[in-house]
Amino acid sequence: MDSTPAVARVWSWWARRHGFDPIQTVHEAHGRPSVATIRELLPDADHEAENREVERREILDVEGVIPLAGVHKLLTSLPADRWTIVTSCTKPLADVRLRVAGIAPPPQFITARDITIGKPDPEPYLKGAALLGFAAQDCIVVEDAAAGVCSGKAAGARVLAVQSTETNERLIELGADWIIKDCSSLAVNGATESGDLILEATLAGAQPPMG
Repeated sequence: MDSTPAVARVWSWWARRHGFDPIQTVHEAHGRPSVATIRELLPDADHEAENREVERREILDVEGVIPLAGVHKLLTSLPADRWTIVTSCTKPLADVRLRVAGIAPPPQFITARDITIGKPDPEPYLKGAALLGFAAQDCIVVEDAAAGVCSGKAAGARVLAVQSTETNERLIELGADWIIKDCSSLAVNGATESGDLILEATLAGAQPPMG
């Protein structure tokens, strides 16, 4: 889903409160556990208290939280046991945003409370793959944030980057295997004899073309 406007509003408020540049702070916070950003920028603060306030404001601010184009169609085409969510949000915040975006969550998914080290560390996606019963190298990570792309690649997965907060040049620099505008270009086109799903990008603009 796209929660960028809400993230920008809350983190801009937090940055101004502590004398940081809002634009830079929002960029650093995107795709990472909020407490990690707080620890990095305010090493001597009460991190848990600061994090609770950021989370409280993010839970209340859902204006502009929407599903990305093509997400509903893609998820309904996937077997329920072949996809999951790996998010830097806490479970309460993820639940709120998923509900607002109209996305039914999988039975289990990875949130900030399930990990020791957040993105860009590989731990989140290694745990996400394990939750599905696969090795990370047999999974495709769909990401838009720099920290998430790095996390997926470090875990050994292939990364499908969505154009959102980073330029194509930056996504390529980070190691993204493919870049797409949004999920409307994706479709599941059957499976191999071994049971691997075949995911295709139907738009000619996918970089590079997928098969």
